[in-house]
Amino acid sequence: MVDAQQDVKKDKPVFRNIGLAQLIHYRLPWAGKVSILHRISGAVLFLLLPFILYLLDQSLASEQTYQAFQGLTSNVLVKLICLGLIWCFLHHFCAGIRYLLLDLEIGISKAESNRSAIIVFFLGLGLTAIVGLKMFAIY
Repeated sequence: MVDAQQDVKKDKPVFRNIGLAQLIHYRLPWAGKVSILHRISGAVLFLLLPFILYLLDQSLASEQTYQAFQGLTSNVLVKLICLGLIWCFLHHFCAGIRYLLLDLEIGISKAESNRSAIIVFFLGLGLTAIVGLKMFAIY
């Protein structure tokens, strides 16, 4: 009887939280990656909104502040930060449209959801690349 109880204890699955070392090897589906990036981009946009509005206000206040703002944004590091913010906005916008369509039960099958997540991911990157090329005066 004791052997039977030990066999039952051995057969029970053990659930553990994923550690940081295991997180690197964890394969998240595209929909999960887009969801996490949607949350991160929304948080970044929310946290930096006062700063963005302050810069907009300063750029519109007078000609001198606009020229100062233009001088600030000519720095490559500032352009890269702005490009990151642009990616946050474009990804959040595209993923938001995807989630609105999912709420309307459009594209809710596993294959369609995976395809739309891939489209959103690369559409956000592609639009950001187009804006980045224009920002760095490549075209």
